[in-house]
Amino acid sequence: MLYLWLKALHIISMVCWFAGLFYLPRLFVYHAQSEDTVSKERFSLMERKLYRGIMGPAMIATLVFGIWLISLNPSAYFTQGAWMHAKLTLVVILIGYHHMCGAQVKRFARGENTRSHVFYRWFNEVPVLILLAIVILVVVRPF
Repeated sequence: MLYLWLKALHIISMVCWFAGLFYLPRLFVYHAQSEDTVSKERFSLMERKLYRGIMGPAMIATLVFGIWLISLNPSAYFTQGAWMHAKLTLVVILIGYHHMCGAQVKRFARGENTRSHVFYRWFNEVPVLILLAIVILVVVRPF
């Protein structure tokens, strides 16, 4: 029963993390397009609260519950193909993306953004591709 609760909590925290990973770059798009000081300050506040208040805790919870799940039966995850190794590689890349978002939040807050809204529209697609790959790896286990 513990395994099922951990799995549910892992999925819930992962959904919350990805919600932030999808929304924060969209805020960057709007922030990069904004012209007035009031809008820029509002977006900076929204970005900071999303990053620190939702995305950070959700990422940590996702990692804690995921590691806990693996610790219950590591051989089940690492001896039945390379899908878990591929998934964990994508998770490491996702953590890097998360921290890139955090660095960008700080740049916007300092008024040092040099990128256009078009860049952020493409930047916003990265977590979508990673999510697709992770779900396929976990469900299909192609290798």
